[in-house]
Amino acid sequence: MEGQQTGNEKAGSHGIQEADCCSVGHSLTGEEVAADVQILATLGTDTRYEALRFIAEADDDVCVCEIEPSLGVSQGAVSQALSRLFSDGLVERRKEGRWRYYSATPRAERILRVLDDTRSLDDD
Repeated sequence: MEGQQTGNEKAGSHGIQEADCCSVGHSLTGEEVAADVQILATLGTDTRYEALRFIAEADDDVCVCEIEPSLGVSQGAVSQALSRLFSDGLVERRKEGRWRYYSATPRAERILRVLDDTRSLDDD
């Protein structure tokens, strides 16, 4: 019967029939996609990414006063970067007197390890 659709076809532009064979998808929920995009956006600036690297590679918790000169940006930019890293669960912070000390979370360390592993694949 001409003009009727079967269960495996759908109407395309101008009434042309397209097969479902080309449909793709993924297994993530909308919330998971949004969370991943949020983390990638957080790491999407030099200041935040380098601050996280600096913190993660340090032997101990890192004081804000150590991060600022290492990044070569203003104290305000460092504070904003650390606040975003903290709010997105990539660093933990503790306050001692007037200073704040930061450490990388296990989640951040896993993300950085994956990036390192991915980069090393390019060397092969």
